[in-house]
Amino acid sequence: MQEHDMINIASYSSYFKYLGLSRNPARALQVYGAIQEHSTRVHVSVCNSVLGCLVKNGRFDSSFKLYDEMIREGLSPDLFTYSTLLSGCMKFKQGYTKAMELINELNSRNLQMDSVIYGTLLAICASHNCCEKAEEYFQKMKDEGHDPNLFHYSSLLNAYSENANYEKTHLLMKDLRTSGLTPNKVILTTLLKVYSKSRLFDKARELLTELEASGFTQDEMPYCILIDGLVKGGKICEAMMLFNEMKEKSVQSDGYAFSIMISALHRGAQMTWYFCKGKVYHLAYKTIEDMHTKGHQLNEELCSEIMMQLGEAGFPSEAFSVYNMLRYGKRTMCKSLHEKVLRILVPAGLLKDAYIVVKDNAEFISPHSLEKFSRSFMASGNINLINDVMKALNHSGWRISQDIFGKAIERYIQKPDKKQLLLCLLDWMTAGSVKGVKDHKPNAPIISRSDQQITIITLICSIYNQDSSESIICQAIQHEIPQELHLGLVRHWEISSLEQNASKAQIDKQRSTRSFDKHRHINLSPHISVHHSYHP
Repeated sequence: MQEHDMINIASYSSYFKYLGLSRNPARALQVYGAIQEHSTRVHVSVCNSVLGCLVKNGRFDSSFKLYDEMIREGLSPDLFTYSTLLSGCMKFKQGYTKAMELINELNSRNLQMDSVIYGTLLAICASHNCCEKAEEYFQKMKDEGHDPNLFHYSSLLNAYSENANYEKTHLLMKDLRTSGLTPNKVILTTLLKVYSKSRLFDKARELLTELEASGFTQDEMPYCILIDGLVKGGKICEAMMLFNEMKEKSVQSDGYAFSIMISALHRGAQMTWYFCKGKVYHLAYKTIEDMHTKGHQLNEELCSEIMMQLGEAGFPSEAFSVYNMLRYGKRTMCKSLHEKVLRILVPAGLLKDAYIVVKDNAEFISPHSLEKFSRSFMASGNINLINDVMKALNHSGWRISQDIFGKAIERYIQKPDKKQLLLCLLDWMTAGSVKGVKDHKPNAPIISRSDQQITIITLICSIYNQDSSESIICQAIQHEIPQELHLGLVRHWEISSLEQNASKAQIDKQRSTRSFDKHRHINLSPHISVHHSYHP
């Protein structure tokens, strides 16, 4: 159409309306900015269509700025222009103030407000908690001869609901029925909100039953209103019963009811210790699990709190499950959650799960927490994963101490069938890949090579039947293994030797004792001497 110069006012208006429906306000601004003909740019139909596109897509700031520009260029706005802009004021932060400016401007142009303008004004007053102003406009509308419709009544009811003004609501509903109007779903739902906020739960329950009978409860909103009122009134159990009733009836949900229940259980932290820790948080976990299964977005702050409370209440597995729901969600989770869940898993002995957290997120965990995890894992974690844990800790840049290595080796020498894992650990250590251990090398004890002494190399090689002259363990022990490892190996060798001696015949006892005395003194360094009577 542009190529054949066939664009007119109607074409622009229709195109801008289409862009509004297509949610493309940027394109609308681009096209409007390219209009060269002044009369077209300030034509009220074109301007209304552009402004409507912006407001429909939430571009309130842009719509008001463009309107000011249009006025400067010569636009003469009509009632539809003001109605369009006023509809944007309902969701605008300073919407009430802006609406009053527009109404003053409308009056200065000698335009008369119609029922649509009044309806929008009532909605603006309700959304900004200006109940008295809403009553004023409602009465003014009636005085000017405009009969209120259901939208007007609904808007004023909504204003009353913000302050839980049951008395005025009752009078307004009486006026509505006197006028011959029949309450629709919006009116009844708004009335339900008034009952719930006024803590009139019996009336609210009766009204919900009426809504169900009228077929107005296919979606979750009526249930959500009453559930929210119940939990804010401290009736958690009743709210949970209604929530379960809603689920049993397979009411269509967008996740709002789930969110209300999670918030309710979160606020339950102010209730008694037993109910909070023994009941509520486990119910919260079940709710979160159900919500996650249905694909609803989880609230990270609430889930984090529930995760911590589950840990304190003795449900570490459930806490880890909540962590995983957040971890594999669509949003990026707070980095501090990794350390929080680690502090739950380690004391609970869920070290394999703790390893998963450390392996993927060690850079977000403090050295103190990594230290606690590594000590716990070396002491009682899955022995088959010790090497993997060592590599994960080293990869994160955390400094692996001599003590941690010593504990790892002690675990291995207590399990002779795991000698291959020990060999792999020592091979990895001597390959120069360990960041922390080589820093200890200058302080590592020097092993004596005297022909008259049994060296640590001979001990460990005798345990695993290795040739001490060729084994890689020789290199490891001579240069890398810290003092704790030496002491652990000596202790293991002592116990092993004593058990063997005890099982020998009496005729070999004296020879065994001489052999024991011969090798009693092991010199680890010029300043460190370890005897068979040593008990670390």
